[in-house]
Amino acid sequence: MIIQENISLKSYNTFGIEAKGRYFIEISSLDDLSKALELKGYPEIFVLSGGSNMLLTRDLERLVLFINLKGISVSEENDSEIVLQVMAGENWHDLVLWTLDKGYGGLQNLALIPGNTGTAPIQNIGAYGVELKDVFEGCEAVDIRTGKRQYFSREQCRFGYRDSFFKREGKGKFIITSVDLRLSKKNHKINIEYAPLKAELSKKGIQTPDIVDIADAVIAVRSSKLPDPGELGNSGSFFKNPVIHEDQFQIIKDRFPEIPSYDLGNHNYKIPAAWLIDQCGLKGKRFGDAGVHKNQALVLVNYGSASGTDILNLARRVQSEVKEKFGISLEPEVNIIS
Repeated sequence: MIIQENISLKSYNTFGIEAKGRYFIEISSLDDLSKALELKGYPEIFVLSGGSNMLLTRDLERLVLFINLKGISVSEENDSEIVLQVMAGENWHDLVLWTLDKGYGGLQNLALIPGNTGTAPIQNIGAYGVELKDVFEGCEAVDIRTGKRQYFSREQCRFGYRDSFFKREGKGKFIITSVDLRLSKKNHKINIEYAPLKAELSKKGIQTPDIVDIADAVIAVRSSKLPDPGELGNSGSFFKNPVIHEDQFQIIKDRFPEIPSYDLGNHNYKIPAAWLIDQCGLKGKRFGDAGVHKNQALVLVNYGSASGTDILNLARRVQSEVKEKFGISLEPEVNIIS
């Protein structure tokens, strides 16, 4: 275990924001993690993984632990299902491709989501009608205060829309070290309800898609809308799609009859945040090196030298204009480090 000082974090966050970590340790084993948590005389710990769901707005005068635990193993298996234990440092998209190559179903709709596996439960990542909780069996985490390992079942994670125990009561208290996923080996569940997926499959002339077809369609759709963080700094969807009550929805719909929506039941409707932002005329707008992506208004981008504060100020501008026009408050999906 090596303790480094004043390390640039630019390559460790997908926004490509220049910031420094006062102390930095790469965690490649559980033993490394145990030793790091036992260190005395260092600042508060900051846990860093894939860096895909955060916005750094300042240097971190903290002890940065970069979680780089690797490995995939089988915990359970029968004729129809398999449970995989995936270490936290495994790249998520690489994992999806690996499962597809093995013929395992469940992750195909979640292809091309940036980040590492250990952060997936925190966010309850989701796309195209599927969320992590649909295949999640449990995860192991280490209590930062005590260093003890703890297993969290799906129920204990209390997943919500882009939400979990680890974003609320457990925030900053645990380091997820591995994730258990229950995947299908046959009779795969197929979900192609989202219109963009149907359109992409139809364009390819595929009427009865398999899991690889679905993943290919997801990758094609996401690639057409979302910029590659390796080429243009971003953190994927910056805002959550807001959920509003039927009463508020009807008032807005009277003013904007064309507003798209998803009926969630219980008198609640989910509104695409990208549509709201686009209607405010912000899609494709650039303010210095911070901007709203031209193909997907939900994505804020760094064109090169934007600071974290530049991106944050743009996010606040987006929130303000959407609030003024629609009366809807947009909530960031990205973890803002300020």
